[in-house]
Amino acid sequence: MKIRNFCIIAHIDHGKSTLADRFIQLTDTVPDRQMKEQFLDGMELERERGITIKAKAVRMLYKSEADGEEYILNLIDTPGHVDFSYEVSRAMAACEGAILLVDASQGVEAQTLAHAHLAQSLGLTIIPVINKIDLEHANPDATEEQIWEVLRDPKDSSRISAKDGRGAREVLERVIKEIPPPVGSSERPLKALVFDSFYDVYKGVVIYTRVVDGSISAGKYITFHSKGTSYKVEEVGYLTPKLIKGQSIRTGEVGYIVAGIRDIHEIKMGDTIFEKGVKLDAPLPGYKEVNPVVFAGFYPVNTTDYTALKTAIEKLNLTDSSFNFQGETSKALGFGFRLGFMGLLHLDIIRERIEREFDIPLIATNPNVIYKVQAKDKQGLKGKYIEVTNPADFPHYGDVMDIMEPYVKANIIAPLTYMEGIMNLLKEKRGEHIKIEYISTTRVIVEYYLPLSEIILDFYDKLKSVSRGYASFDYEPHEYRSSDMVKIEILLHSEPVDALSFITHKTKALGNSRQICEKLKGLIPKHMFEIAVQAQVNGKIIARETIGAQRKDVLAKCYGGDITRKRKLLEAQKEGKRKMKLMGSVEIPQEAFMSLLKISQDK
Repeated sequence: MKIRNFCIIAHIDHGKSTLADRFIQLTDTVPDRQMKEQFLDGMELERERGITIKAKAVRMLYKSEADGEEYILNLIDTPGHVDFSYEVSRAMAACEGAILLVDASQGVEAQTLAHAHLAQSLGLTIIPVINKIDLEHANPDATEEQIWEVLRDPKDSSRISAKDGRGAREVLERVIKEIPPPVGSSERPLKALVFDSFYDVYKGVVIYTRVVDGSISAGKYITFHSKGTSYKVEEVGYLTPKLIKGQSIRTGEVGYIVAGIRDIHEIKMGDTIFEKGVKLDAPLPGYKEVNPVVFAGFYPVNTTDYTALKTAIEKLNLTDSSFNFQGETSKALGFGFRLGFMGLLHLDIIRERIEREFDIPLIATNPNVIYKVQAKDKQGLKGKYIEVTNPADFPHYGDVMDIMEPYVKANIIAPLTYMEGIMNLLKEKRGEHIKIEYISTTRVIVEYYLPLSEIILDFYDKLKSVSRGYASFDYEPHEYRSSDMVKIEILLHSEPVDALSFITHKTKALGNSRQICEKLKGLIPKHMFEIAVQAQVNGKIIARETIGAQRKDVLAKCYGGDITRKRKLLEAQKEGKRKMKLMGSVEIPQEAFMSLLKISQDK
């Protein structure tokens, strides 16, 4: 039977999952009584937010109207968000073609551009499809021109409405006609690509794979190229999208493997599988180790939930191996964990899943990026650069020789009308201009180098605000650069609070420090003694606010009498407050942490 392997790529909310639903219905892959919207998005968060978080694969059997032959269509529905771009690239590597889906009312957006260029670099056949033509404000002609500009290829676009199914069959026919069949040989030794995996309680790790050469069947011993570990295959089969057990997965096919693997971290996305004992000429291209770029501390609001939080993180890590975690302690927040994520959306999803699925209220500290810090060694000479993800772990300011921060290359697509506001925002975020390109008379692509630390907190919200929601944003890692970064320590009653420390650029240190001190003054309740809220940089106090003491009226019980009696009571109160100031500790309410973590967003 003839095979076609393809994926759907698009910006968030342009209709990938809805088009996949129509394909599943057209091919009768799932009975109508079991069909529901966003069928491949099984996670509750995916449905609620209308985004695809994990790549999904489905095998469909389709009889072509053009030639009457039956085809196996392997569809991979990819995530649209920049945080999962490596997952998208590995899903694309398992295909020969891609449907580039663009919303007729929104036009080409930043992630459309990024995915289209990625597909072109991998040599995929691209079929442009314009979706949502049923909307009143749809403009398919202008959208088609933008697609031509992006692809540098005036190829006709199919115009469809994935919601009502209009044009979906035509797209399937184009897939059969335009996307080439898989190239590979069943005579060659086994070579297969790992493009995803998930954890099943009974089966262990289930690996999604695309067989490039040879075949896989139960009983074979396979080896993973990245780690060199070998396992015996226990089960193979196809995704329909349920797991359907089969005899073997042959050349060009997409399927799943179960090999009794209990630890999902043994499986690396983009890895090459080959037969044990057979020498591999060369692994499949494109594999790389994916490392987290954003780090945050997760602490339970109730300290008694620590063990439950540990269990929750371990369970989630079984289903999503792309984040890592380790235990850490904070004087202010107690025991918790430091987690590393692929981006801010990834962080938000994991946090929300822990709170929803495990019912554990969390405090998440301010996200940080990986800084490379060069400090003096014991002899006072320049030491090696070390990677630091937690402000509390920064070396003493007197020992720091150099701090390097990560930069990204950002693409912003927006209407010309909002360019002034966008340029001012990029300047505020320490951006460095690369170029501006026009993709139509009214829309432009802006390319900038930006520090990653400036975009992980509030950049996206501010960009949407200055562009009234019309700008879209995508980025890719670029390089590390030396920057004038400083660590701001927050002192309460002369005691540093490690959970409130943060790293910022020297030019923003004073403004951020004043803001955080002012906010803390309003959030921390009055105590029986005066509290100093201070911000310290390199051993110097640069901002201060004072929380006045709560005063008890000790004279209330005096009904007349000599003034010396009243004075005696006031002196005793004054002495008591002096002793309290020396010995007292400040209680910080949880709300103070929660509000302060959004300090940057309120600027």
